[in-house]
Amino acid sequence: MDYHWNIDFGMALRRLRKERNLSQEELAERSVLDRSYISLLERNLELPGFITILTPASGLGMRASEFMIEIEQHPVLLPIHA
Repeated sequence: MDYHWNIDFGMALRRLRKERNLSQEELAERSVLDRSYISLLERNLELPGFITILTPASGLGMRASEFMIEIEQHPVLLPIHA
């Protein structure tokens, strides 16, 4: 089976939020986003635009560039479907 690297924004967001011991509600307050939207992002049911990436990054106490580096450094190995 062939594999490729995929950046999983939702998984990275959840991991970073949990590393900081934040609930979705706490991150929502810090980010000025709705808790339900953070849930959608974490479950990859909503794909973030650039501005949306900046918002949770600030709520996590990170610059957007730091946030993106974290996401890129922890890719998910997924099978390639033919």
